[in-house]
Amino acid sequence: MTNRKDIDDAPDTNDPGQHGVYCQGKDRLFVARGKERRREETAVIGNGTAILSREESATAREDAAHLREAAATSREREIHAAETIQAASDDHMMMLQHVNERLVITTIESQKLAEQLQATKAQLESTKSVAEKANLAKSEFLSSMSHELRSPLNAILGFAQLLEADTHTPPTPPQKESIGQILKAGWYLLDLINEILDLALIESGKLSLSHEPISLTDVMTDCQAMIETQAKKHDIHITFPCIEMPYFIYADRTRVKQVLLNLLSNAIKYNRIGGTVSVDCSVISQERIRISITDTGVGLSPEQLEQLFQSFNRLGQEDSAEEGTGIGLVVSKRLIELMGGTIGVKSTVGSGSVFWIELQLTVEPQHVFDTDALAAPVSAPLENNMRTRTLLYVEDNPANLMLVEQLIARRPDMRLLSASDAKLGITLARTQQPEIILMDINLPGISGVEALQLLREDPLTKHIPVIAISANAMPHDIRKGMESGFFRYLTKPIKVNEFMNTLDVALKHSETESAAIQS
Repeated sequence: MTNRKDIDDAPDTNDPGQHGVYCQGKDRLFVARGKERRREETAVIGNGTAILSREESATAREDAAHLREAAATSREREIHAAETIQAASDDHMMMLQHVNERLVITTIESQKLAEQLQATKAQLESTKSVAEKANLAKSEFLSSMSHELRSPLNAILGFAQLLEADTHTPPTPPQKESIGQILKAGWYLLDLINEILDLALIESGKLSLSHEPISLTDVMTDCQAMIETQAKKHDIHITFPCIEMPYFIYADRTRVKQVLLNLLSNAIKYNRIGGTVSVDCSVISQERIRISITDTGVGLSPEQLEQLFQSFNRLGQEDSAEEGTGIGLVVSKRLIELMGGTIGVKSTVGSGSVFWIELQLTVEPQHVFDTDALAAPVSAPLENNMRTRTLLYVEDNPANLMLVEQLIARRPDMRLLSASDAKLGITLARTQQPEIILMDINLPGISGVEALQLLREDPLTKHIPVIAISANAMPHDIRKGMESGFFRYLTKPIKVNEFMNTLDVALKHSETESAAIQS
């Protein structure tokens, strides 16, 4: 490169020609040098530009490399994501497949279960039908058994009572003792029959109870009158509470008395000679009252208490002199529970036992009295009136007929007519106009209930009181009989005093009805 100084230092000449040539040459040189400088500058610029371009290219290559790496990484991620999605999709498909398989299996199992349920339902309905038929057969069997057992018992106990009370030819002491054993065994057998039938009815759900408000004082009075003879016989002092407030319990009157008499009888039988039995009442709450029966017997051990309410379990008393069935407490417990109550016991060996029952308290019933009936005059019984009244007895059992014949033979004011079937009985009732009709229920041909309806439909006989007397002594039999229209319903075996009292009540009713008809 030529410096400016070299040009300025060029030899100066005074020769014009040389000077012009020199100037032209100088100018060309200057121009050439300028071009050269420009070329150099251009080259420098180009070199710089090339350097910059190379740097940019390098940077671009680096960026492209980074982009390729990023793209590769992104692709790897995409591939990994795709593989993950595919794997998840495969798992999901497998799971759906598994669920579908389980759904198919469950559907099949549900169908099988539905079929089994249907079969089970049909089997249960069949079993229920069989059970209902069995219960019906059981009830019929119990009624039949009751009738078949009570009929011979009626003759046994009836004639034994006649022999015991015979005043014309009184029995000798040995005979009286034998009669006593017959009566003892007969009444025991009757109790056993009654308790077995009660238990069977309870377990089959056929026992019907008549819940109503009943006076606790009246129940206690009845129980005291019925149990005192037994207490005196065993030399047991028995005390009943003096109930000041008129408590009323919501229960079945007959069944409450049955339970209390069973507990009282046990307290007397299994007491010590000269012992005591005390009855107490205590209000537990506004809704419950407890009746406790305390004895001074030998008491019961914890082991015996665990077996107390088991059927036919007399707790080691099987060989004792006291009669017992081992069913009474079981029946009592079931009856109390059916009436919404509870029963329990506390006992100490050597000191005695306390049996208690709890029953529901209720309010005193509000009775509605018939003022016309209260005001109606009551005919007084005629003294020394030996007018003969007629009793018609419709009975197909000769032994039962013979028993009633002997009972009526003690009534000089009555004569007995008999008929062996209902048709003959209805004919005699129309022609003879008896004051009372005694009707058996199970008769050949027309039943006693059907005969009663025919008598009620006939103007000539509809006023005559008809007393049912039957060995069908189940509670529903008695209820059904009373609903049919019988004046009274007596059960076999006959209790002589009850029988005679019923005849007296029926005669008074018959006289009242006859007087009303004549007036």
